[in-house]
Amino acid sequence: MNVLLPAAFVLCWSSGFVGAKLGTEDAGATTLLMWRFLPLAAVLVGAAAYRRHAWGWRSLTPRDLTRQTVIGLLSQSGYLLTVYYAIQLGVSSGTTALIDGTQPLVAGALAGPLLREYVSPRQWLGLCLGLAGVALVTTADAAATHGVAWWTYAVPFAGMLSLVAATFLDRRSGTQVPPTLSLTIHCTTSALVFTALALATGTATPPTTASFWLATLWLVTLSTFGGYGLYWLVLQRSGVTEVNTLMFLMAPVTAIWGALMFDEPFTTQTALGLGVALVAVGVVRGAANGHKGETGAPPHRSKLNRRSDYADSR
Repeated sequence: MNVLLPAAFVLCWSSGFVGAKLGTEDAGATTLLMWRFLPLAAVLVGAAAYRRHAWGWRSLTPRDLTRQTVIGLLSQSGYLLTVYYAIQLGVSSGTTALIDGTQPLVAGALAGPLLREYVSPRQWLGLCLGLAGVALVTTADAAATHGVAWWTYAVPFAGMLSLVAATFLDRRSGTQVPPTLSLTIHCTTSALVFTALALATGTATPPTTASFWLATLWLVTLSTFGGYGLYWLVLQRSGVTEVNTLMFLMAPVTAIWGALMFDEPFTTQTALGLGVALVAVGVVRGAANGHKGETGAPPHRSKLNRRSDYADSR
């Protein structure tokens, strides 16, 4: 599971960039996001009402509900709106994923002071290697993109910061909400936000093209249930540093996917960046496994990590 879950997470999360490109060819970002989340939220709320006892709704306090709503606003509404809007403005799916790939360095730099989690020198080495891999792929992909205003590249960067904020807010929480419950809250929040935006801008009516609905189905199954659900699962199992290091793989994987589906350029420099990113993931995961094998806990070990150890021992 330590291998299969991260691999599935990388593929499913990368599918979101590809699905966004497919969907925004026929409609605007708000239209696509509204019809991605509105039916999904209805299904999840219905399932939650039917399985309210099994899903743990009774144990959810008003404070937990408020926190999960804010996390949903940051990790879904804010993050996805910026990503889709950037692609709609002309930024390629590969470049959007590359900008999003800077998230691990930001999260790694903040993990120590904000969460009091130990980040070893070897993990920092892996993070720097990952940044180098992302830079290689970014320059190769950006060189082939023309006619896009410079400020549009700041849009996905803002989305990356939104996802980082949601990650740290979740990790600082004193309670752990079941993934099915948190997914329902996040998706319902996003459905309300995107529906309101689409109605306000007059973009609520979906196109009748088959490609739009194929992209919507793609995004619901692969990106939401697969990518978003696995993000929080891997986060709970592995921690901030390791799960965000996997984000380095999104850029090269999306670049390969874009080359196969949309004929986006894939050069030797892109392949080199992919190799560096793979090495970075191996370095950081090896460092994390080394800490697990030590008899003593690393310094500045967070309370949340100790609770995870207790849950594992059960």
